Amino acid sequence: MRVVAPELAPYQDEPKQLPSGALGKNALLRLRFEARRNRSILAFSERRAPLLVQKALYCDEGMPDLPVVFIITNSGGILQGDRYTMEFAAGPDACGHITSQAATKIHEMDANYAGQMQDITLEEGAYLEYLPETVIPFRHSRFHTHTRIRIASTATLLYSEILMGGRQFYGDGELFQFDLFSSTVAAERLDGTKLFIEKFLIEPGRSEPSRLGVMGDFTVFGNVILLTPQEHADAIHGRVAAAWNCEERWAAGVSRLPNNAGLIYKVVGKESNTVRTKVREFWSLVRPQVTGFAVPQEFPWR
Repeated sequence: MRVVAPELAPYQDEPKQLPSGALGKNALLRLRFEARRNRSILAFSERRAPLLVQKALYCDEGMPDLPVVFIITNSGGILQGDRYTMEFAAGPDACGHITSQAATKIHEMDANYAGQMQDITLEEGAYLEYLPETVIPFRHSRFHTHTRIRIASTATLLYSEILMGGRQFYGDGELFQFDLFSSTVAAERLDGTKLFIEKFLIEPGRSEPSRLGVMGDFTVFGNVILLTPQEHADAIHGRVAAAWNCEERWAAGVSRLPNNAGLIYKVVGKESNTVRTKVREFWSLVRPQVTGFAVPQEFPWR
């Protein structure tokens, strides 16, 4: 599925190097988790460079039967003209955790844009955590991502995006100097019943993100979507209070999604580690509530 967004109209010129979507620039990744006896497995994977995965690891001490998959790229980041397609699925009662090896770097561009399509399907009773590392858009980068979620009413998806304003400590600082960052998430039931659509579009050249009421003094944005049955959403919502911490320089809050789809949690901060910590705290409420298992302690070197 390809989506043509109006904000991409100014960026249809072709790179002088490889054409957009050419071999080596049309990455593909398909993963499917299945329940097998007393644990879940990565039952299917298909990959096309520069996106790669290795075998699933059972390295989560809080949930030992959870297959953990790291998305790897051999390109060093996302380049102009790249077209990524990722499809993730979890069968009935299966579980999985997907993350990335490191921060996603969107490199500087002088032609075209980079696009990413994600399709996530969760069947009855499935549980999936999709928590990639931070996204860092470089100066003059243009990135468009569209995520379609199809989920059963008994399944749970925890989906996270963490966006930095740029290379904050590069040279004299490079904040909000990218051309375009566009992200859309659309969710529906397996029968096609629509749940919600959320889109945020950032074009610093047209509207300054650091103005009051948008990011202000904050430079990192975390957006976490929790699609889960109503009883879990109610329990978690009651444990998350809106807060603004001036000393630690972060603000966060949770809201309900329409159509009893679940919750959306947003956090802004001055440092990526602060935002990642708040996202982890929210994750640490979700997993025990839904699965009965705890999120393990973070590794000391993180």
